[in-house]
Amino acid sequence: MRLWSLHPKYLDAKGLVALWREGLLARKVLRGLTKGYKHHPQLDRFKTQDNKLQAIDSYLIAVFEEAKNRGYKFDRRKIGRRFTGTQITVSRGQLKYELTHLMKKLKLRDPERSKTLRGLSVPKPHPLFKAVRGDVELWERRES
Repeated sequence: MRLWSLHPKYLDAKGLVALWREGLLARKVLRGLTKGYKHHPQLDRFKTQDNKLQAIDSYLIAVFEEAKNRGYKFDRRKIGRRFTGTQITVSRGQLKYELTHLMKKLKLRDPERSKTLRGLSVPKPHPLFKAVRGDVELWERRES
């Protein structure tokens, strides 16, 4: 499961569709409707919110809006309303780590998108997140 901290605008088509599916799975996990993925580290930042379901819905709304801007037909009825709480923090180190991870994927899947993002050094976070100083998040499972 990869719930990107990066803004969804950076993702290629395959990545955006995968994010939508994985976000919907995360939503089911947070609602207690699955047997698996209950302890996935990427869910920790949602679990700590007062209203974890609204937090994941807000996350998915931004993914939905990016998909809509690209002309994709994601089903808005699968998610609830926008989160009204404060933004969730994410470290700049995490954003940079994810950008490096994404660039490896894009070089194989979408070389053109990879070229357009090559000069990007400070990526924008997903709208739910607020970038703060810091290294890669403790919940991240780093590639060896």
